[in-house]
Amino acid sequence: MNPLISAASVIAAGLAVGLASIGPGVGQGTAAGQAVEGIARQPEAEGKIRDNRKQRILSTIRNSEELRRGAIEQLEKARARLRKVEMEADEYRMNGYSEIDREKVNLINATSYSLEQLENYKNETLHFEQQRAINQVRQQVFQQALQGALGILNSCLNSELHLRTISANIGILGAMEEITD
Repeated sequence: MNPLISAASVIAAGLAVGLASIGPGVGQGTAAGQAVEGIARQPEAEGKIRDNRKQRILSTIRNSEELRRGAIEQLEKARARLRKVEMEADEYRMNGYSEIDREKVNLINATSYSLEQLENYKNETLHFEQQRAINQVRQQVFQQALQGALGILNSCLNSELHLRTISANIGILGAMEEITD
């Protein structure tokens, strides 16, 4: 039990019993004072006044006992309610903490999963970029190789083409000469 609540319930019980006993004490004091005044005025009625006084004292004691029992019952009810509320608060704390722990684990798992996905996306992106760079280099190498081969072919074809063209023209002229002769 919380020490502050324990101290407060002890103080409340003391106040309840104290307040419950003030009324009967004041009543007894008043009755005793009036009994003494009555005996002083009429000494012959002392026995009757004492009997009346005893009855009032007994009645006051009974009333104070009833008030005390009522205060104790209310105090016990308050303690029972306090215990119930403390148990509910403890249960709520436990459930709340377990719910918080569950949410924390779920959040950690979700974050871990997101980090794994981000790592996979990063690796896929790096692989894709590497393949793209490799393909660009291959394309540039093939272009340079094709341009070099084309240059060589053009230079070879030009001189060879000239020689063939000249040979073909000579052949045609020779054939024409034979036809005309």
